[in-house]
Amino acid sequence: MSSNQALYSSGSALDHHALSDLYFLEHRAKLLDIAAFLDRIDRTGVESNDEDFRISALRHACSLLTDGQSQRTRRILELLSHSSDHIPQSANGLKGASGAVRQSDQDNSTVSGSVQTDREN
Repeated sequence: MSSNQALYSSGSALDHHALSDLYFLEHRAKLLDIAAFLDRIDRTGVESNDEDFRISALRHACSLLTDGQSQRTRRILELLSHSSDHIPQSANGLKGASGAVRQSDQDNSTVSGSVQTDREN
């Protein structure tokens, strides 16, 4: 067991320096990977108004990382997750997920959710 693993498994909370020592290089690599991906996307020359909704969501999520507010994980997860438990007819039979929500899908789920609530009353 490495000293970092022993420090982590000791059950005591890690301080700022210990967390940095333990996880900085791993997350540096992830950040560089995202930067390289966005550079490849930018080189395709697609205008921002024609950009794939998933890339737009990823860019928005990146901006949440540095906005100075807390609960980044929750806010990014909510940004990238569909908030309705209703499965649209067009999704029947699909096994995969896109990993982000089209703004129009999010708007439609809000509308259909309120319609369902009105019918239940």
